[in-house]
Amino acid sequence: MSVHPSLRRLFAALLAVLPVLLIALSATAPTASAADRPGRPDRHPERNWMGSTVRIHEPGIPDPVPAPWLTAASVEGVDVSGHQGAVDWAALWDSGVRFAYVKATEGNYYQNPSFGQQYNGSYGIGMIRGAYHFATPNDSGGAEQAHYFADRGGGWSADGRTLPGVLDIEYNPYGDTCYGLSQAAMVSWIRDFTDTYRARTGRDAVIYTTTDWWTQCTGNNGSFGATDPLWIARYNTTPGTLPNGWAYQTFWQYTSTGPIVGDHNRFNGTFEQLQTLANG
Repeated sequence: MSVHPSLRRLFAALLAVLPVLLIALSATAPTASAADRPGRPDRHPERNWMGSTVRIHEPGIPDPVPAPWLTAASVEGVDVSGHQGAVDWAALWDSGVRFAYVKATEGNYYQNPSFGQQYNGSYGIGMIRGAYHFATPNDSGGAEQAHYFADRGGGWSADGRTLPGVLDIEYNPYGDTCYGLSQAAMVSWIRDFTDTYRARTGRDAVIYTTTDWWTQCTGNNGSFGATDPLWIARYNTTPGTLPNGWAYQTFWQYTSTGPIVGDHNRFNGTFEQLQTLANG
């Protein structure tokens, strides 16, 4: 079958420009994660959430069930981040979840693109909610990251249903466990963050960590227990030995494989006491 010369010329022209068009499209269509971390293509914050490194370094046991004596007066909660996208808050509420923490920021370069749906959605269904910051102490100072967090969803309001912000300080997902800082430098970084957050919001930040990381990277420093509530991560039937300075945990992340969203937590007290924490 013969093809008219004009059609052959048209096909040839299209084939010639097709590679150029494909290159242009690939260069101008950023991924969602790249758009949310301007200037930091070396980072993968969408893969970092509260405990994402804990389950690698301290896997614990699968599907732990908290000891009954620990759950008699406690409140079930969850923590979520951008990797979950839109969360089914109604299903979580129906399952008994009454509080939620949402990742707002990481370092000085990332904002959770799903923060609005997650933060407002949990509030809208009736939960007490709060925000957390995934720390990267090797990127910038503690004060700078506290400001970055407070300016982008990590603030606090006296509405009775907003919990104080959380400093998520755990194993470095990008390299050296302690982010290249000495134990003294790490304590100073955390102090700069918590002092700045208190000055910005009037609340003491909750500190999320594990006893192993805290011991390695702060020398098991005991100076924060008098001011900053502890959120301990341990995937087991009990919270285990706590870091120095804290006589008890305020929150306990007991599993990364719970229903609907994975991470499930227990507040160490009654619902009325959780409301007191929110009220400040």
